[in-house]
Amino acid sequence: MMNMWLVIFIMFLIGNMIFVSKHKHLLIMLLSLEFIILSIYMLLLLYLSFIEFDMYMLMVFLVFSVCEGALGISILVSMIRTHGNDYFQGFNLL
Repeated sequence: MMNMWLVIFIMFLIGNMIFVSKHKHLLIMLLSLEFIILSIYMLLLLYLSFIEFDMYMLMVFLVFSVCEGALGISILVSMIRTHGNDYFQGFNLL
């Protein structure tokens, strides 16, 4: 049980480290965000099963994470169509 908590915590830290270090490409940032969401989902699953609570909150979390993923992919496609790549340095944020 404690090993599972440790694995989830390490997954969360690795996702955050990738998110912070690979800030040039939008696609890598989106993938690291999905990895972080996967670790949070596993943490919620483990926690809710530990306290024997209803799993309805997990469905709500999955709906919001799918919406976040679809929004990120649509921003990525729009950015590649307008600028030709997914570099953050290639366009002005203002």
